[in-house]
Amino acid sequence: MKLFIKAISYYLPETPLTNEQLAQEFPEWTVDKVTEKVGIKKRHIAYKDETALDLAEKATNLFFEEHNIERTSIDFILFCTQSPDYFLPTSACILQDRLGLPTTCGALDFNLGCSGFVYGLSLAKGLIAGNIAKNILLITSETYSKYLHPRDKGNRTIFGDAAAVTLISTAGFAEILNFSLGTDGSGYDKLIVKSGALRNPEKTNEVRWDESGNPISDDFLYMDGTEIFNFTLESVPVLVEDVLRENNLHKEDIDLFIFHQANKHMLNFLRKKIRIEEQKFYYCLENFGNTVSSTIPIALKEANKEGKLYGNILLAGFGVGYSWGGVILRCR
Repeated sequence: MKLFIKAISYYLPETPLTNEQLAQEFPEWTVDKVTEKVGIKKRHIAYKDETALDLAEKATNLFFEEHNIERTSIDFILFCTQSPDYFLPTSACILQDRLGLPTTCGALDFNLGCSGFVYGLSLAKGLIAGNIAKNILLITSETYSKYLHPRDKGNRTIFGDAAAVTLISTAGFAEILNFSLGTDGSGYDKLIVKSGALRNPEKTNEVRWDESGNPISDDFLYMDGTEIFNFTLESVPVLVEDVLRENNLHKEDIDLFIFHQANKHMLNFLRKKIRIEEQKFYYCLENFGNTVSSTIPIALKEANKEGKLYGNILLAGFGVGYSWGGVILRCR
């Protein structure tokens, strides 16, 4: 059975955070320096009382409006987030009710970051191939901004909030081919929020500062940038080779590479290391930032608008976990 991406929509919070605003808070970081280093000019930040679930609801309502798809046709929700409203219940169950979807609709959450979209496609493909569902909404939504210390200039320049909705079905514009997935949990503590869940339920209320003046605290998101960079440089080239092998393709057969949009410095380094022609490598950071599991579906929608989705598309997601995944899309 052939499976396809049928439609994509995304939603950005109303409040932009521009480099000009960041430069006012951190005068040592000029607008040009931020843009040159990370390739981002603005990112969008959820309101204080606006959650990943709220963004997901807005994105999905927008999806139904944009694509004129009947809500009654949806028979499964896969919701990827690392910033859920509650430990329990499942956010996907709440979404089913808020969206007015049938009670015959299956719904589950899964906790993954930057590899989440590719993993979600693999879960959807399995559900449809197993005759469990026919029309699956893969919803990715994050509000990493709520995990960031106000003085964390490094991560605040990178991360933005967003939600994206992708319909996977038996017909569509992009056929989902074969996957390569991987995990190395030994790197779990290189990108982490340590306190607040059941392992460390109490907040420490302690902050120390690194040599660059960035805060380090168990109560906020911590990212070991050097280790994450090294992990990416080691794992992503191997991932690309494995995805090509799984699909009996060569690098020259790929018409467009869409990687997780981590930051432009990392993407440029990867592109050069893997020796991908610049015209075949898609960037989609400038007005969004790193929106974690939503970067790839946002990039797919933008590339489609630009007429760049044709032939073989290689997707690669990688990050927190450590976790990585790749797949080939064949577009008409």
